[in-house]
Formats: sequence, structure tokens, C-alpha cells
Amino acid sequence: MSPPSCMLLAVLLLGTALSQVGCCDFGGSVCGARMEADIMLGILAPVHSSMHLDRWPSTCHGFDIYNFLIPLEMIHTIEEVNAAGLLPGLSLGYYMCDTCSSSRKALQNLEHMMAVNGSLDVRCNQETVLPRIKAFLGGVHSEVSIAVAKLLSVHLVPQVSSASSSPALSNKLRYPAFLRTVPSDVHQTKAMARLIAHYNWNWVGVVYEEDDYGIGAFQSFHREATEIDVCLAYQEMVPHHPELVMERIQQIAQRIRNTPKAQVVVLILKFNTVQELLKEMIRTNTSRTWIASDSWSNNQLLAKMEGIEKVGNIFGMSFVSQVSESFDSWLQKLRPPPGPGSYNRFIQEYKNLRFNCTPECSSDHPPSHCSEVDPKLKSPKACDYDDPQEADDDFLVTALDTSAVYSARLAVWAVAHALRRLLGCNGTSCSGETDLKPWMLLEQLKNITFELNNTMYSFDPSGDFLDGYDVQTWVMGGAKTVFRKIGRYYATNRSIVLNENQIVWYSGIPTSRCSPTCRPGTIKKILDQFCCYNCTDCQEGTFTNSSDLSVCYNCTAGNWSLKAATYCTARTEVFLHWRGAHSIIIVAAALAGLLLLVGVFVVFMVHRDSQAMKRAEVRLSCVMMVGLAASFTSVLFFIGKPNKHLCRTRQVLYAMGFTLCVACILVKAFRTFLVFLPFGPLRNRRLYKLYKPPAVVFAVTALQGVICILYLVLDSPEPYKPEPSSENMLQLIQCRERSKIGFGVMLGYIALLALGGFLLAFKGRKVPQEFSETGYIIFSMLMYLFVWVCFTPLYILKTELSSRIQSSAILVSSYGIVFCHFLPKCYEALWGLNGDTLEKIIRKWRNMYPGREAGAASTVVDAESGGDRPPHAAVKAGTAGPYRPSGSEEFKTPKIIINKNDDDDVPVGGPLKLIPRRRRLRCMSL
Repeated sequence: MSPPSCMLLAVLLLGTALSQVGCCDFGGSVCGARMEADIMLGILAPVHSSMHLDRWPSTCHGFDIYNFLIPLEMIHTIEEVNAAGLLPGLSLGYYMCDTCSSSRKALQNLEHMMAVNGSLDVRCNQETVLPRIKAFLGGVHSEVSIAVAKLLSVHLVPQVSSASSSPALSNKLRYPAFLRTVPSDVHQTKAMARLIAHYNWNWVGVVYEEDDYGIGAFQSFHREATEIDVCLAYQEMVPHHPELVMERIQQIAQRIRNTPKAQVVVLILKFNTVQELLKEMIRTNTSRTWIASDSWSNNQLLAKMEGIEKVGNIFGMSFVSQVSESFDSWLQKLRPPPGPGSYNRFIQEYKNLRFNCTPECSSDHPPSHCSEVDPKLKSPKACDYDDPQEADDDFLVTALDTSAVYSARLAVWAVAHALRRLLGCNGTSCSGETDLKPWMLLEQLKNITFELNNTMYSFDPSGDFLDGYDVQTWVMGGAKTVFRKIGRYYATNRSIVLNENQIVWYSGIPTSRCSPTCRPGTIKKILDQFCCYNCTDCQEGTFTNSSDLSVCYNCTAGNWSLKAATYCTARTEVFLHWRGAHSIIIVAAALAGLLLLVGVFVVFMVHRDSQAMKRAEVRLSCVMMVGLAASFTSVLFFIGKPNKHLCRTRQVLYAMGFTLCVACILVKAFRTFLVFLPFGPLRNRRLYKLYKPPAVVFAVTALQGVICILYLVLDSPEPYKPEPSSENMLQLIQCRERSKIGFGVMLGYIALLALGGFLLAFKGRKVPQEFSETGYIIFSMLMYLFVWVCFTPLYILKTELSSRIQSSAILVSSYGIVFCHFLPKCYEALWGLNGDTLEKIIRKWRNMYPGREAGAASTVVDAESGGDRPPHAAVKAGTAGPYRPSGSEEFKTPKIIINKNDDDDVPVGGPLKLIPRRRRLRCMSL
């Protein structure tokens, strides 16, 4: 409806009302209190809770002691302003009417107050607007204030309410003359929603009144609840018609009982309706958590209901309050205003109800007039007073929360400060005209800023105060229900602060949810309503870090998460850490291998002249030790986070070291193969040309070096992070052999050398161990080949364990050579016998080959130390004379040097004759 239409409607309403009482003529006062002064203010307050609508003139009933406190605070503040001299030379007065909580009654009162004493004929004279009453204070209920504001906005007469909080009143196009010293219900419903969200409730019921206040507050709450994902389990409206209220309350109570998941109920109702609903809850022993609107959040009569502690916790939103000691003292000596023409029938009525002696009302059959008397209001000392009007006590101070009407005090001070500015008052006088136009006062009120009790107050553009709400709870169960302040809602930043320690939960903190909370790591799968859902886990690579989210967040680049994760983090890098158990073991094994080689080297050097060491070929064995040391050292490069230098070094170091070792073993096997196996003269010459140990070792190792260079250039290993499984948080880091061709050729070359050495040694396996190392070579090479045959499939199939597998294989194969090749020689050198006689050795040989003639067995013993020199003498086995080769064979055939134990002198190259058994011969192998 447009503003002109609203104004026209208000004029028509006022004209209709005036027609019933006569044009600008009132036979008597219809209001109950008045105090004459220079500037008059109107007060509209519901002293009575209801009225008889079916009677004319309508009458009010049900003295509302709680709402009676509001006009008393206004009257006291008016007297306080006058006493403070805020308007020097001037005084404020008031004209107070009872609205009886009815818009109809309020309009009747308003037409009387606007036209009193003929000062304003609103029906006949619309041009000059100079009413006696310059501003109105009230009403209390929003529907009353809305009706009054429509009429007052026609002539822009200021209206300042201290309790009406309907959001509709913030519309300055419809209600330009309305202001209030409390926040809009928009902020109250925000506070309610924040309280509900604070305890993670999302399934609540709402019961509201069918009037402007209830409907507006419900709509505002619904919007706020939707924004914070709170659903309404039910929304029930109580009709405005009194005859339908009780039946509807029964239905609503049943709905509350039938919805057990909704443990929280918001009540946007008036006192009378709440009282009936709570009675039904007490009767059926139904407990819930109730959130009260400001209309009943600190109502003492409700707090004193019998059995109120059975209904459960009650939280309320109340306007910002503050105790006024002067007001409390004033209430304890309550009197009507003095002076001619001043009266206050409401105070008289209160004193009659409080102190009038009515013993008949305590009988078993009280008279009808006793129904109007509230037993809780009656003083126990009522019959002690002769004149009820002269009686006083502290009932209003002790029974009611006087701090709750602090906003009424603010309303009076706001009007007073606006008048002071408009009238140009200073410390001694006011220069302005008291017969001011109301719209001028309205402009001052909109822009006024004043201080009271060290706090600054002002109206926002919507004509509201933004001082927030006090959050309170009812502490019940004792002698008296106490309204305890537990927090504050700040309207400016929409935040709520609670002191949890001040809250007493009677049945524990309730869970008011349609579905259980979806913990972090899960999301909601909505069912019929967005508050009713199933919880599902977030998938790998996504997460949620708070409860009740609808979407899982994706992890950022470089991070990952498992299923149902609450956060993402970088995957744990997996490689052989120095502190890992496996790393410690292989490092210890490698160091032990190096120390063992050092020990072997010392034994070889100390006993280098012994028969065992000469057979082991000390110089060639030392070269083998160098190769093995390199192999053991390469294992250390498998530890630590892989990089390109580690990846290259460990492979090349192992390849070159082990190749050097196997090359020496190949030379030893080849030597045995040449010396002890029969070949024809031509083949012997060709094969002996190949027996050049240094050249063979160098050539074989150099070829591996060429392979390594090509491997590094063409197929170089590099650090690699394979794509991990989505179901784990481990990021493997290892060295990748790109095409694996170079790596395979490098290892295959070593395997080929080992296989060659194994075959040569296996060919001469029947040669006596005293003359050769074929047994050691066979076992060490067999172990190497076995290890690396097992290594290959494991390396291919278990790529994530490649570093552990290869390092372990290197250690096992290296230890195989140490244990099978070097330790037996050390044992012989340290604890073994010096050797057998040549006679026994030859006898053993003959026993091995009994079918062969002595001349056919060209087995000889290379007995010259330094066997890398070409042999130059030989003795045919089993003959008494020297064997003389012809031609070039002379320096190609192995020779034997026989040293006897005694002093017998047998020249080198001399005749070999059988030595008696007592003369034991020692055989020294080249």
C-alpha cells in the first residue's frame, strides 16, 4: 500500500471514530493519568491485558503488572528530567492512556489525546497542526504501534516506542514518524538464529501469533534460519481470536509432543498465549528447550508458574537492560502526581489490588468481583492498612525485573534531548517556542545523539537503536526463578557471545537435529529436506574440515588425502632414510664387509710368503679386495633421498668394483684351466698366449667402463616419483633406469663374466684343491648367479622396493666372495697345515684318473712364485728323468720347483725322483 493510501485510510479511521464520540467534543476523560506541564507528552501503554470487544463502551480487564512497569518508568524519567533542569524554565508533563493490548482501544485513546480540549480538530481542520501533545511514547505491542503509527504519520507527530520491535516499523515510507529505542525484530531473530547455530541445532519448531508482530518476526526468523541451514520441523500459528486460542493451543501442544527430534521450540507469542501453552506442557510433563521472544523473555508471572521447572530450559532475548537505583526507590514510595489537574488512576488501581482488604476472596465461595483479583498480587498485609493509597512496599522491585524497562527510560531522554536542541536551551533558559510543530521535533529526534550512563545513543536511518540484545536464561528450581544474563548479541557485527559457565542444563545439552551431525571428513546427502540427510565419506583427494558440509573440497596441487579425510597434506616421501631400520642394517652390513676386507688384507700381508697365500695369488687377491670394497661402498649410496648424482654413482661404483673382482676370479679360473687340463701342443700355444693376468683384468674392467659411460650418456638413471596409489599417502622416490637397456647390459656383462669363471672352474673341478681354487670359485660364482637370478624378477615386479632389493643383492653376492674365497685362505694361513707331499698329491691324482698312462697325464705343478711369468721348466709326472719340450714349447710349459724339507739339494729344472716319505715336499703354486 502506498504512503498516500495509508494516510487516507488513517484519516478515515480517525474520522469514523470521532463520529462515534462527537466532533471534537469529549464529555469526560477516557485516559487514566495526567500531569500538566509546559510541554505535554502522550503515553500509550497496556496497563490491562485484554478488553471486552463485545461491549460499548469497551472495558478493559486483567491488570498487567509487568507492562504497568513500563509507563511507571516513563513517568519517573519525566520527573527526573524536570528535576535535572535539562529544559530550564520549562517542564514536561504527560497524558497517559491504557491501550489494553488492543489496537482498537489504542486508536480510541489516540483520537481523544490528539483532540483534547479542542486543540486539534482532525476531522474539520487539516491545515494547522499544533496539537497539545508534541510526541507519543509507546505503544508496547507491535500491532498497537503499527495502528498508531499509521495515524500519527499523517501529521508527522513523533512516536517513540520502547518495546515494539516489528520489522515492518523500520519502513520509513509507511511509518515516517515512528522511532524506537530497541532494535528491530530482524536483529532479534538474527540473535535467535545465532543462538541456535551456536549449539549446532538445525531442526526446530516455531509457534507464533497471528498479528503483525508475530507474522513479521516469524518471517524474519525463517529467512535467518534458512541462511544458516536451520530447518523448521513445524510452524504453528495461534489465531488472534480469543475463542479459538485454547483449541489451537491443544493442537500445538500435541504437535510438539509428536515431534521428539525437534527439542528446541521458538515461541514468538504474547504473555497470555505463552502462559496457556506452558500450562499444557506442565500438565503433560513435556520438556523442551524454549527460546523466548522479547515479549515474554523476562516475564515474572510466567516465572512464578507452579511446575515451571518441568518445561526445561528457557532462553530469552531481552532488550539491553540496566538497573536504576532511583527508579527502584521511587517505586517503593509510589504516589500519584501532585498538583491541580494531575491524577493517576492506574496507580490507585494497583494499590487497591495490592493493599485493599478483601477477606471474602479467600473464602470457599468468593463473590464474582474476586475473579479480577490476582492472588499473587495481593499483599499478605493488606488488611493491616486503613487506606490502601497510603500503603507502600517493595513488591514491584522484588517481584519484577525493573532493569528490563530501561529502554522506556531511553525513550524519554531521547525526546528530552531533542526538545532541548529544538528549543535552543542553555544552562539557564530555553529561547524557543513551546507551541512547536511536531514535525520539527521529529527532525531533531532522527538526528539526536545523547549520552546516558556513559553510553552514547542515537537512531539509525530506520529509526532504530542498534544496541543489540541481552541473552538470558531462566534459572529455576529454587525459591525464586532468576533471569540470569548469559551473553550478548551485537547487532552491528551480528555476533553472539555466551558465558557457558552461567548456563544450567536441566537435562543436558539437547540434540535438536533431523539427522546426526556429519563429522569432518563426510558430507551430507540430502533427503527430503536439507536438514535431513545421510552422511557419506569424502573420496580420496578431497576433504572437509568442519561438520555438516555439503561439498568436499579438492586438495591443492602437491597435497593429497585419504577417504574421509579432514585435511590434505603432502604425501610422505618414501626412500631409504638413514634412520630407517633397513638402512641401518645394510649400512652396518656394508661397514662390516669393509672391516672384514681390511682384516683379510692384513692376514694376506702378514702371511704373504706362506704356501696358502702363494696359492691364493696375493697380488691378484688384493685387486679383488679393491673391487669388493667398491661394491660394499656402493651400498652406502642407496641410502638417502635419491638425486641424479646418487643414482649414477651407486650403479657405476658397483658395476666397476664387482667387474674388477670377477675379472680377477676369471683369471684364476683360466689359469687352472690352462695348467691342469690336457690340450694338444697347438692349442696350448694359443691358449697360453691369452694368459696375461694384468692385461686381462684391465681389458675386462675397461670394457665395463665403456659400458658405464654409454649407460650414463644414453640411458642415465634419474630420480623418479611414480604415480602413487590413491589409497595411500606415500610418495615413493627412487632411481629410475629409463629404458633399462643400459642397466641390463651393465649387469648382464658382470653375469657373463661370472658365468665364464664358473664354467672354467667347473671344468677343472676334479683338480686337487691343493693346486687350485676351483671349489671356491664355483661356490662364489654360483652364489652370485643365484642371487642375481632371484634379483631380476623381484626387481621388475617390486619396483617400489628396487633400492632395498639391489642393495641386499650386492651385499649377499659380495659376502659370498668374501666367505667362499678369502676366509678359507685366511684359515689355511692361520691354522691350516703346511701342505701335503708331492708324492701324496700325485698319488691322489693317479687315483682320480686310474686309466691314464703316466705319459698321457701332462699334469704338472706350477711351483714358482710369481706365477704371472711364463713357465719355463716341466717334469713329466711319473718319470725318473726330466721332460724336455722341443722347440718353442720349452718356455710355454709349466715347471715345478721341488724343495725338500731337509738339506737335500734338487736343482731347478733337474730330474724329478721319488722322495722318501720322510722327506715331505711342499708345493707352492704360482
